[in-house]
Amino acid sequence: MALKQSAGTSGDAPVIVLGVSRSGTTLLKAMLDAHPELAIPSESYFVPQLWQRHGQTPDREAFLDDVGRITRIREWGISREDVARRLAERPSFPEAVRAIYAAYADARGKGRFGDKTPAYMQRLPLLERAFPGAAYLHLVRDGRDAALSFLEMRRRPSLNWARPRGVAAFAAQWQREVQAARRFGSEIAPARYRELRYEDLVAEPEGALRDACAFLGLDYAPAMLEYHCGVDPDRMVDHRGLARPPLPGARRWREEMAPRDVERFEAIAGELLIELGYEIRFPSPRIATRLLGRLDRSMLAMRIASFDVAVAAARRSPLWAMRHREPGIS
Repeated sequence: MALKQSAGTSGDAPVIVLGVSRSGTTLLKAMLDAHPELAIPSESYFVPQLWQRHGQTPDREAFLDDVGRITRIREWGISREDVARRLAERPSFPEAVRAIYAAYADARGKGRFGDKTPAYMQRLPLLERAFPGAAYLHLVRDGRDAALSFLEMRRRPSLNWARPRGVAAFAAQWQREVQAARRFGSEIAPARYRELRYEDLVAEPEGALRDACAFLGLDYAPAMLEYHCGVDPDRMVDHRGLARPPLPGARRWREEMAPRDVERFEAIAGELLIELGYEIRFPSPRIATRLLGRLDRSMLAMRIASFDVAVAAARRSPLWAMRHREPGIS
């Protein structure tokens, strides 16, 4: 398939889907992955680990050793040898990362790859280091609906104590990450950044996908709307909706979110909701609610900073390799 060129977007550039957790990024990823030229795997998580362990000029053999240790890469069906065949003797960090994703795309007969990992919304500068020249599709959803989805989602207990707990904490994270992505797009990659609304994607999926393809330099493929064929809902515990076509729905927060939670969310992120064109119910939250919102934002920033320091130190430690053993090594 011949690729069209889009202003500022190379026809073979990596495609990075941005979006806060529960904003519909899994749906958009499934649609894009159904394109015959584009392969986007499940959430990676390992890019920050590899960066913190290897930096801009990784040692080839040490990098490959870590590739063999990372469970998610094995889950993609990619081996150390698959990456080694695509890796130069003295690779840069972007070249080393590209070798992993290229192996995944090649195995599926596709010439272009992408990534969708909401956790990277807190690692935007690293994305540009790892995927220089990437095209960024930022999926934005009304944060109150995203909060409802996040809080009702069935998850196993997480050791990530930086993850939000409750409506207010989620509102603080939603505001922080959406603003950061918009700032990143305007300052770092204005010609390679495009916003897409979740509400538009589910209401008019073909039109939204045609616009996305034009931005990415891809021909539109009807197969993108058939992403749900063959999906087993019983294996998609957190994303059962992927087993059916997208369903446009009413803003659930209006009926299902308690008024006190709406006020708390809007006290924290109301200005951003207005900036994005969403209606708000409490244009003048109570003073006590606003003060609590400021505290929530400050607490989130401290949790993230503390978590980042601890995790970075752990990943650079020799104990990381002992914990992440290659298969067959006891």
